[in-house]
Amino acid sequence: MEPTTRVLFDLFLMFAAAKVLGEICERLRIPAVLGEVLAGVLIGPYALGWIQPGELHANVALVGIVFLLFAIGLETNPREMFRVGGVASLVAPLGAALPLLGGFLLMAWTRHPSLEAIFVGAALVETSVGITARMLSDLGVISERAGRVILAAAVIDDVIALLVLAVVSSLAKGSLDWIRVGILSAEAIAFVGLAAFFGRKAVARLRGPATWMRTRNPGFALALLLCLGLSVAATYVGMAAIIGSFLAGLALAEKKEEWGLEERTEGVKEFLAPFFFVVLGMKLDLGVFTQPGVLGLALVLTLVAVLGKLLGCGLGALSLGFKDALRVGAGMIPRGEVCMIVALLGLQAGVLSPGVYGMLLFVVVVTTVASPFALMGLFRKTNRAIAV
Repeated sequence: MEPTTRVLFDLFLMFAAAKVLGEICERLRIPAVLGEVLAGVLIGPYALGWIQPGELHANVALVGIVFLLFAIGLETNPREMFRVGGVASLVAPLGAALPLLGGFLLMAWTRHPSLEAIFVGAALVETSVGITARMLSDLGVISERAGRVILAAAVIDDVIALLVLAVVSSLAKGSLDWIRVGILSAEAIAFVGLAAFFGRKAVARLRGPATWMRTRNPGFALALLLCLGLSVAATYVGMAAIIGSFLAGLALAEKKEEWGLEERTEGVKEFLAPFFFVVLGMKLDLGVFTQPGVLGLALVLTLVAVLGKLLGCGLGALSLGFKDALRVGAGMIPRGEVCMIVALLGLQAGVLSPGVYGMLLFVVVVTTVASPFALMGLFRKTNRAIAV
């Protein structure tokens, strides 16, 4: 098959598999994101082997998750999100500390090297903003109080994960560069603060683009420029691109109707977003679990990852009441991008064994699959209202 044809065929197969399994999940009243992840596992190199993921697939997945977070930002009421900032600032650090400690102690107890144990703990720190936002959107609860806390805490969590990543990166090289960690901290906090607070005010002052732009769909064109621009800016300060795209959507949320963004954004999101979750599923190597003891330890590590977020984040959200605290804890369970980055960094540096690397990817997939089931039960009354 010619390279160009191969690219088109891979995209067709990924999208088709995602939509078929997503449709099955929807009919079973399960969020479609689960079907998309399972589609990746099925067609990936470790099951049917129909697609061998490479740089192209990773780049398409990146564009998909960037645009998904932009769309989620548009759906979020910025004033309501800022109101839950105090609770979120408690939820995020507590939800990071317990999994970090739990992962380290588990690996140390099972006699893994100290540096490997540190890497495993660090990989469990982050909540995936992309996966969490998609689940809340699929369930229709993104505007609920607990949903707003989860989103705000997940953004703060990404800043914490950035600092942890800087620390383990230094450790992998043999020394800890505290100056670099300090610079990254200042850059990340400044970027989020400026984009979240001043970006919205700057956009609010803009006249409608149709009054000064002659291109077709001027509002959508300007929104895409802001989305991509802030995504690039986020990577320059060491953060995930999706934080920039989410903040771009948040800045434009109050302009979405005036600029005609909602309908256009929804169509592009439905096309691009599934590619990220399919690629996530394709990265799971089922073969490592045939090694003695790996599957058992992977299950225990997953339990530590789940309980760490459930207890830590739930404790931080207790002021909302027990039920909402439980919802926040469950919504913060999914791991994603940073977990995979830390795992890959450790593998490339020779710190993590292939078995431990496989266990961390197992944690990513299982937490992605398990969290929607928990949230469906906890938001059951809201779901019924939506169905009616």
